[in-house]
Amino acid sequence: MVKLHHYPLCPHSRFARLALGELGQEVELVEERPWERRDAFLALDPAGQTPVLVTDDGLVVPGAGVIAEWLDETLGAAAAERRLMPSDPAARVEVRRLTGWFLGKFWDEVTGYLVNEKIYKRFVPRANGGGPPDMASIRAARANVRYHLRYVGFLVQRRNFLAGDTLTYADLAAAAHISCVDYLGDAPWGEDEAARTWYARVKSRPSFRALLADKVPGMAPADSYADLDF
Repeated sequence: MVKLHHYPLCPHSRFARLALGELGQEVELVEERPWERRDAFLALDPAGQTPVLVTDDGLVVPGAGVIAEWLDETLGAAAAERRLMPSDPAARVEVRRLTGWFLGKFWDEVTGYLVNEKIYKRFVPRANGGGPPDMASIRAARANVRYHLRYVGFLVQRRNFLAGDTLTYADLAAAAHISCVDYLGDAPWGEDEAARTWYARVKSRPSFRALLADKVPGMAPADSYADLDF
């Protein structure tokens, strides 16, 4: 069984967990607190960032994007209708574009601020950058998430899912990041009804159940977080 070194409220880890779940892969979850920079974890990936997947034969696959590509290369053809990357080259470009949007741009403008300020800094000593959250960063994230949700709404009003007719890595990347915003109570669900409806569909999938059970010590999720009819 493969092992996934992850942190429950790391959105990139959540993306990897969703992808593994959608492909029906059993996985052993190893919780990693990346701010602790454990020597054993750094030996797997010197970048010290979650997620990191380790296969049965010891291959180390670091990072959400690399894990997604590895899964498609090794399991995609056999997944048939469950495949998360289309076979058409142009469609693959769109999936990669949107997956990169959420793993990169959304992280830089929304989840990176919220997760770091509201969660990670609670566990990091002040000398290493921990302490109270920076409210200016949180306000920036709350403002930025609004236009991202409008973009999600724009896409799904024209397509069945974000990148086309079927569920792909793009939907999982978006939902993984938005789920962290939702957990923290910073998702403005009144902003765009189409985006909310799309998220409810993805949130209702079996692969999402384990994420909805996640808890951060000392920080309960928002009331709507595990509610499928939010």
